[in-house]
Amino acid sequence: MFIPKKLLIISATLSMFSSYANSQKLALEIDIPQLNVAEYHSPYVAVWLENKARKSTQIAVWYDVKMADNEGQEWLKDMRQWWRRGGRSLNLPYDGLTSATRGPGSHQISIDLDKDELKGLEPGDYKLRIEAAREVGGRELIEIPLTLPLDTSTLPIYKSGKSELGNISLNLQTND
Repeated sequence: MFIPKKLLIISATLSMFSSYANSQKLALEIDIPQLNVAEYHSPYVAVWLENKARKSTQIAVWYDVKMADNEGQEWLKDMRQWWRRGGRSLNLPYDGLTSATRGPGSHQISIDLDKDELKGLEPGDYKLRIEAAREVGGRELIEIPLTLPLDTSTLPIYKSGKSELGNISLNLQTND
């Protein structure tokens, strides 16, 4: 049976978009660069979604969770934007949100769009914000504009940091 090449290409393309439409998770990949500094501490990182009124929905926060007497929480306010946009009102550690900070390398966060906090968001324009701050280091904030409901044709989205954050990518998570 002969199937024209154009039909195969169209079928494969439709199949790809169909699988994107059914996906309910985003993969946020965050690269933390290796810095050549005298005293290196892994950065604290916060990720949240913010609407035009600057109301935030928390996605993740990485900090030193193993310090005695929760002293790692003391440095969370160095992520100034996150701290002002809801970080200070969280009771940490927050189940499903808090985890240990990470060193240089590529790290992935799975964002479940069916999670109650995200599923209930109003349609409109948002910013996915990623902020990093490092003890004896710098601070950096990266914003990724998003519109909800999510238009999957705009993905993947790439951004690059200049100091505390490296490459950032947002894409649909595959079910591999």
